[in-house]
Amino acid sequence: MRWDEQRVEKEDEGRLFGLAEESVVRTFDAPEALGIRFHEVRAKSALNRVPGGRYGFGWTINPYRGCAHACTFCFARPTHTYLGFNAGRDFEREIVVKVNVPEPLRVELARPSWKRELVALGTNTDPYQWVEGRYRLMPAILAALEAADTPVSVLTKSPLVTRDIEIYARMAKRLPVSVNLSVPTLDEEAWRATEPHTPSPAARLDAVAELRARGIDSGVLVAPLMPGINDDPAQVQPILDRAKEAGATFLGGVALHLREEVKDVFFAWLQEKRPDLLPLYEKLYPRSRSYLRPEDRAHATRAVRGWGRGTRSRKESVPERGGGDPPDWRILKLPV
Repeated sequence: MRWDEQRVEKEDEGRLFGLAEESVVRTFDAPEALGIRFHEVRAKSALNRVPGGRYGFGWTINPYRGCAHACTFCFARPTHTYLGFNAGRDFEREIVVKVNVPEPLRVELARPSWKRELVALGTNTDPYQWVEGRYRLMPAILAALEAADTPVSVLTKSPLVTRDIEIYARMAKRLPVSVNLSVPTLDEEAWRATEPHTPSPAARLDAVAELRARGIDSGVLVAPLMPGINDDPAQVQPILDRAKEAGATFLGGVALHLREEVKDVFFAWLQEKRPDLLPLYEKLYPRSRSYLRPEDRAHATRAVRGWGRGTRSRKESVPERGGGDPPDWRILKLPV
């Protein structure tokens, strides 16, 4: 493993609350990582059970906790409080890295009890956030899943996912594989305000096209749709057009939800950056409400409603770029 311009700030940092193992804190001098501390821990397990199968998958893997993308709306922020950090700046600046996660994963997948159920990555924090370029955990994770004949679904905001395109292409020839890009907006002002440290949304859509060109199922999640910020149909339509041009196999839209500490973080951001929207959000998300009312949710997601709901066989050819709607455009089913 190569470490360019890196520094170990402290050895034997001590135990993070909620984690049994001691951690080492590492920092990098790269511009994207300035002010961020990476807590290296050794995980005892890799697979996390998702009870009930509500979201279409029963297992997840989270190689990282916390996320340097710093999205104001990130629903995973409250999970950082379990480690003794706060859900605001700490979530963005104190990143936990499970440096050995492929090792317990291989052990768990080798058990006779493993049923080769779908495993989802990116359901909590982004597995392709900036530091994945340094730790390179995903190739070994994917290799373990491939060796165990296990289907995989990935959701990310980063075109770094295409680094592993050869692995995904190989897996897709015999396993259900989907690699999905989250693109809330192409509006530069809205992007830089709400997702300050994410890669370019246009580059994410280019990644969808690249994945589809290799025969890999890849869709676009327009989420979250935030009233008055990125939910205007005129803002959403360019995403839909680019997604169709890329040959995306599905499209989804999810309205903003603000649970627990996320509401405090988001409202603080509104107070600083968009005070004009505070009255609207106080009405839509009163203290007792985390989700939009059904009628308000329908309004927020109106621009992505009405798209086709077919199912594409993985063996079908990729549609011609710019050649009209994919014949089986479907809605990605994710929590609303």
